[in-house]
Amino acid sequence: MTLHRWITQTLQERLHPSQLTVTDESEQHHGHSGWREGGETHFRVHIVSDAFSGKSRVERHRLVNEVLKDAFDRGLHALAVQAKAPGE
Repeated sequence: MTLHRWITQTLQERLHPSQLTVTDESEQHHGHSGWREGGETHFRVHIVSDAFSGKSRVERHRLVNEVLKDAFDRGLHALAVQAKAPGE
């Protein structure tokens, strides 16, 4: 399973988002730290979930990072997160 698919599936299963976009931005980082041939090193996540209701931006990012912690062992180098509660 690709890392892109794993991230998508894991977020869907753990946070039950109403909206989710996972974008591989690895090619934008070609030649930078952490980049490797084949990509799947730098991702951007846009997610809307009830799990973020009442949480600060930092708490939301920590939650996403905790859910995806195994992705870093699978080769993820950088993760940009935009996490919102419904209605935001």
